[in-house]
This record gives sequence, C-alpha cells and structure tokens, in this order.
Amino acid sequence: MGKQSHELQTAIKAAHAAGAITLEKFGELTLSEIQPKDFKDFVTDVDKACEAAISSIITENFPEDSMLCEEGTVINGSSGRSWIVDPLDGTLNFIHSFPVFCISIALKGPKNNLLTGVIYQPILKELFYAECGQGAFLNGKQITISSRTQKETFLMGTGLPFKEYHYLESSIEMLKEVIHDSAGIRRAGSAALDLAYTACGRFDGFWEYKLFPWDFAAGVLLVREAGGTVTDFTGDPDVFQRQSIIAGNNITHPLLLEKALKHFTTEIP
Repeated sequence: MGKQSHELQTAIKAAHAAGAITLEKFGELTLSEIQPKDFKDFVTDVDKACEAAISSIITENFPEDSMLCEEGTVINGSSGRSWIVDPLDGTLNFIHSFPVFCISIALKGPKNNLLTGVIYQPILKELFYAECGQGAFLNGKQITISSRTQKETFLMGTGLPFKEYHYLESSIEMLKEVIHDSAGIRRAGSAALDLAYTACGRFDGFWEYKLFPWDFAAGVLLVREAGGTVTDFTGDPDVFQRQSIIAGNNITHPLLLEKALKHFTTEIP
C-alpha cells in the first residue's frame, strides 16, 4: 500500500507496544496475576497492562475519538469514530502458555464502517493490517483470501460455545455438516487470529456464533480488504447488529451461510 495514515501508524505502534508486554510475560504468569472475570472467563494483569498501553497511545494521538476495549476502558469522544480494542485475544491460551493469541485494534466510523484494522501475533511477529479501500497486508506484503473451490480441500476455522450452552446443539449440528464438507476444522481459541488467517488464505473460511465487537472488528476489515465476504448468520453485512460471523471466499461463505441459516433459525433474533 501507499503511505500509511496516521491512524494506521498509531494502531501499529499500539499493537507493538502491547505485543512487547505479552512477550515479557508469556510462560511466566503466576496464579496471582490471573483473575476470574465471569464463569469460565478470565483476565490477567497482562490483559490490563496491554489495554493501558494501547489506550494511552491512541488517546494521545486521537483525543476526540471514542474507545471500546474488552477489559473495560470506555471513552466517549466527540468525533463519531470509535476504536475497538482487544488487548489480548486468546487469554485462556496465554494463561496456559499455548502460543495462539494476538492483539486486535480497529477503528470504526460513525456508520459502523470499518476504517482501520490491525492484528498482531507477537510470538510469530506477524503484523496484519488493512485500511478501507487499500487492501490487506501481512508484514508489508499484500494478502488475499483463499482461492480454493473444492470442499475436500477446505481448512475451516471456528469457535465453539464454552459457557452459553443454549446454542451448543445448533453449533454441534452445524459442525457435523462442515466436517463433512471440508478437509478439516480448527478451533484455536482466538477469533481475531482466525479472521486474519482467513484473510491470508490459511483458512478457507471461518464461522462463529456470538462474538463481541473487539473479537471481530479488525479481522472483518482484513478479510474484506483481502477480497473475501463477511456477514452475520443471516447474510447481513452489518456484522455489528447480531455479532455472529461468517467469513470466506465466494464458495466457502455461501456454504457456511447455508448451514448457519439451517441450524440457527431459532437462535437468530
């Protein structure tokens, strides 16, 4: 891409700052640094330190923008724009020293239009980024979604419910069908990273029911800028309404959408 905007440069700087914090503590967490946040949900001192670093860098550069962060930082700005931040997506992985986690930072415009997205995987030093209309990139090289078209070759990413059991049955039924119509499924525990991997073609498609904006905002822009399609489980491209995500190419997205419409009819409001 051409010259990076100040917004993108700031998001990258913030992601790198948070990434450095995670690398200092990866594999070194003590039990006292881990707190329960909700049933089967945890937060660590590292999540909080990453969020503080990111919010500080962004507010210093864009004091009039709003901010929504997973660990509670909320700023109501006057610009109409909002930064959506997951300071450490894959916290449970991080706690267990399972090296699949990332930092996710997105900028959303006043009409739910995604402007900037950055996802950083510090263990592999992989920086995914995109700006609206400028394409998607990994460490400076432009990326595109998978061009595979044969079901028996597809590798799909997903997430499964771990505490909201009322849609577990729907999830399992859809999973069974996707297993039949693919070569394999991965459930790695970081939706943001799954979307980044879909954007660069490592995954041929991704789906997950019930996510939060900080889980998917940056990844949705990456997939779209890489040539992919992203909607919710009804096919609506405004993913902020129902917060359920289907992403893929012109074969995998319709395939996953068809199954979602079939199995989640009673779940989708």
